Amino acid sequence: MAELRLGPLLRYADGSSATVWVEASRPCTAEVRCADGSAGQARTFQVAGHHYALVAVTGLTPGTTTAYEVFLDGTRVWPLPDSRFPPSVIRTGVLDDGVRVTFGSCRWAAPPAGGHDPVGPDALDSLATRMAADPDGERPDVLLLLGDQVYADETSDATKRWLAARRGLSDAPGSEVADYEEYTHLYYESWLDPEVRWLLSTVPSCMIFDDHDVIDDWNTSAAWLEDMRATDWWRERILSGLMSYWVHQHLGNLSPDELAADPLYAAVRAVPDATDDLRAFASKADADATSVRWSYRRDFGRVRLLMVDSRAARVLDEESRSMLDPGEAQWLREQALADRESYDHLLIGTSLPWLLPHLVHDAEQWDAALCRGERGARWARFGENLRRTADLEHWAAFPTSFTALADLIAEVGSGPTAPASVLVLSGDVHHAYVAEATWAEGAPDARVLQLTCSPVHNSVPAYMRVGFRFGWSAVARALGRRFLHHGRCAPLPVKWRRKGGPWFGNQLMTLTLRGRSAGLRLEQARVRAGAEAGTVGDLKTVTESVLTSE
Repeated sequence: MAELRLGPLLRYADGSSATVWVEASRPCTAEVRCADGSAGQARTFQVAGHHYALVAVTGLTPGTTTAYEVFLDGTRVWPLPDSRFPPSVIRTGVLDDGVRVTFGSCRWAAPPAGGHDPVGPDALDSLATRMAADPDGERPDVLLLLGDQVYADETSDATKRWLAARRGLSDAPGSEVADYEEYTHLYYESWLDPEVRWLLSTVPSCMIFDDHDVIDDWNTSAAWLEDMRATDWWRERILSGLMSYWVHQHLGNLSPDELAADPLYAAVRAVPDATDDLRAFASKADADATSVRWSYRRDFGRVRLLMVDSRAARVLDEESRSMLDPGEAQWLREQALADRESYDHLLIGTSLPWLLPHLVHDAEQWDAALCRGERGARWARFGENLRRTADLEHWAAFPTSFTALADLIAEVGSGPTAPASVLVLSGDVHHAYVAEATWAEGAPDARVLQLTCSPVHNSVPAYMRVGFRFGWSAVARALGRRFLHHGRCAPLPVKWRRKGGPWFGNQLMTLTLRGRSAGLRLEQARVRAGAEAGTVGDLKTVTESVLTSE
């Protein structure tokens, strides 16, 4: 009998359809049955001995909420027996109280219940606990996970023990994951967490990778990539990382129509074992980033989300260095400008912040100039060492792309069809802040904000907290100007100022978007009074603000 190994994950949902992702223990037919009579089914496909299905559910009634169950070969496997959580539901369409978008990034897997948690309560666990306690209360309409859903290069003690039993850790990559099977273990560890498992079964989710889904500072530079490709373990790591991302995360980002038009999705379902097909796809994607687009668009009523791949789509040659390859940049431009009158808010999801603390930005822009050779070969070597050591690889480290995004946002946000807001949603930097962009010339009509929120469950060293706080100061800005002068850096078309933060802790941001109004709330997971192990937390509001009004 087929058993449910992982999931279900409610991924896509619109006014009349949804997709539900599952992993089963053997080949079978997965079926989703809803209380309102709508349903869908799909045969599993196989990758490296694992069996997956993405079930498209159709016939849903717009603006409704319906409970659902999952069956494998006719046997009910979800909800789990004796579940302490409310029924998983599918909500369709935009409700009268607007669209709630909850987002964050950087979730290191929480330990089992009762275990010691060295980084404090998990914000997703805390969100799930609150929702389960009040099923009719406030809940997100969509959850955006902006990178580092798994940590391939920073494994838990339990995973290290599992790896040691499987292959030993004396040879590279040591206690990091090495192949597809080890990636699946990371997803089990992360998504079998009971609270997170239920949360992902009942709130639609959009995901994009960041570096730790593959390795820290993935695609920092051409020299970095050359060094990685010279190792004897990197190829298996990158192929496995891309394969597992396609299966576990990317598929669910697509709408049923996009899935129907996807040749790879058709191919993997047409063969008994799709491992070779998927491996060939990953190999091509690694060799030629333009062969695949990981970025995607989702519309939630009058809210448009453009989720941007700011890792795999990079151009790393120093003479043409860019965060996005030309095709990706053109796609972003077309999607942002298309039918502007049809949306009131534009959300640009990019794992890496566009606007950073000023000193951090200036240091990255300066370093990029050094690496480009503005101060000669000796400084270029220094710059390459510095950007690897200090993780200088955000949008600021790709100055041409930074400016191009600024220009696009100004264009999108200007004129009679301008949205009320353009909000850049990011994570990565293990703290949260709000920054507002302004233009000296051609200022857009829309309000433009950088909203950064991480980690969901991780930590940041004390010295980095000091550095991030200092990075916004007047002294830091003066120091940054010296860097820019030394690097002969061109002036920027945009300025920005901090409007809130920095905040440190395990946290989530929630946007409430209703008409042309937008509100923001930041919540942190705090240890519940009386909890012994520190793994149970409550979400506490840190700040709330009105971003735009009608």
